[in-house]
Amino acid sequence: MSNASVNEVRLVGNLGSDPEVRTVGQGTQVATISIATTYHRGEDEFTEWHRVVLWKHLAERAQKYLRKGSSVYIAGRLATRKWQDEKGVDRYTTEVIAESMQMLGGGRQGNAGQGGDGAAGAAGEPKQDRRAPASQGADPAPQEQDAPF
Repeated sequence: MSNASVNEVRLVGNLGSDPEVRTVGQGTQVATISIATTYHRGEDEFTEWHRVVLWKHLAERAQKYLRKGSSVYIAGRLATRKWQDEKGVDRYTTEVIAESMQMLGGGRQGNAGQGGDGAAGAAGEPKQDRRAPASQGADPAPQEQDAPF
């Protein structure tokens, strides 16, 4: 009998609201986001919502660059928490604990949210836009505005 197991989650979806960020312990930041993923079966479309928790540097990046409608890739693991409500009833929730995050598409300020190294807890900012500059005299391409999701 093998003792091997796997607890791995990969999501690509869009945020349903702005990240909720709070500080816990001795200044540790934690962010919670809700990501929608959609799949199709025949002509039917189904949307699934996922609660994702980001810690420390990932929480800081989420707060700085993610907004409602942002497209994001998350890799992490599932975790189930148990607590008691005010009536003493046991409650459970299953969340994705993010180990890495990559922002997809345009960011909050031009291309500030593009790229990213995807490393868990990466201290660096996302990669700079490395496209060739517009030719002399030509109007630069218009910047995409935040998607109205």
